Amino acid sequence: MKTARARELRSDSSKVERLLWTFLRRHALDGFKFRRQQPIGPFIVDFVCFEKRLVIELDGGQHAEQKNYDDSRSRWLVQRGYRVRRFWNNEVLGQLEIVLDEIFRELKAPLSPTLPLKGGGSKSSTLSPSTRLSDSVASVPVPSPLAGEG
Repeated sequence: MKTARARELRSDSSKVERLLWTFLRRHALDGFKFRRQQPIGPFIVDFVCFEKRLVIELDGGQHAEQKNYDDSRSRWLVQRGYRVRRFWNNEVLGQLEIVLDEIFRELKAPLSPTLPLKGGGSKSSTLSPSTRLSDSVASVPVPSPLAGEG
């Protein structure tokens, strides 16, 4: 049931999800593999990197009205060893480089030694200030947010 719903969400993704997916797919961020609209337990998350136990959620205006649900969902994921990063849609559209840098920092953060390799968590980032996302995705063109919309 959730798999069918996840498939439906993938085929009906928003403009913002499609934009971010162009940078997360095909191991574009330093070789890390992401899946989109992936069932985890009772939820379907927008994006997940299982190797680093990192969940990326994109929030539109409707999420302001469902903050309690989003918070409990994030708590459930964190209790199972996932790190959850939420970004507003307007952040992705207006500050894409900053969003990608933040995701990249999360990916480079060490996994918690108390969890197995497939588990994860982060205490702090180990990136040097000179390490930038643009170094790993320099060859990936930034599509216009309006491309394909009509």
